[in-house]
Amino acid sequence: MHHRIGRLALAIVTPLLLTGCLLTPGKFTSTLSINADRSFTFAYKGEVIAFDPSAEMGKALKDGAKEEPDAGNEDGGAEEDETLFTPIALQDEGKDAAETDADKERKHRAIAEALSKEAGYRSVQYLGEGKYLIDYQVSGALTHNFVYPYNIDAEVIFPFIAIELRKNGTVRLKAPAFGNESTGDQAPGRGEAAKLLDGTFTLDTDAEIVSQNNEDGVQIVKGRKAIVWKADPLSKAAPTAVLRMTR
Repeated sequence: MHHRIGRLALAIVTPLLLTGCLLTPGKFTSTLSINADRSFTFAYKGEVIAFDPSAEMGKALKDGAKEEPDAGNEDGGAEEDETLFTPIALQDEGKDAAETDADKERKHRAIAEALSKEAGYRSVQYLGEGKYLIDYQVSGALTHNFVYPYNIDAEVIFPFIAIELRKNGTVRLKAPAFGNESTGDQAPGRGEAAKLLDGTFTLDTDAEIVSQNNEDGVQIVKGRKAIVWKADPLSKAAPTAVLRMTR
């Protein structure tokens, strides 16, 4: 029964993932500069790997079907129709193989084109096999929340970094993609993506640091505070910090 409930939950959320694109970091260097006056610059340079969540979801559903023993009449009634717990798009296994390599490559190139149209992308190169080489930089003022990457056309569904404004004059930042936190609601494909993680994320600021989770602490570089997080397959907690603004 528990297996069935889990598969039913997957079936419910699957439509949300079927059209999405899961972009994750590969080899990279990323910096975030936040000033106490709320001005900021975020940069990401390096590899980005694209995963297909729908393919991972399909695999999870199939694996669940193989592992579940025949429940028979455990509830005293007729055996339930297993197809009720499987999305129509995944019932025919032949459909999983319908998307050819050429189709996938066209999709990846379309994603590269969509990203290249967005402000901040100085270059987007598609290298093949779901791998991109990206040079991104954007500057602005933290008058609203900030999330990267997000693109309506590419339907990116997992942020590398998010900055949240608080009412008490602080901003909270977290970089989920630069860590490997174990959560029960992890997006399909994230586990595989973690194996490719290799980079550094640096926070540079002149603001008061209320809290941060790097055990190496804060460095002073040219009169400014800097925190450097290493991101690799062994990294656990995602980089997190809270800064106090002056305006």
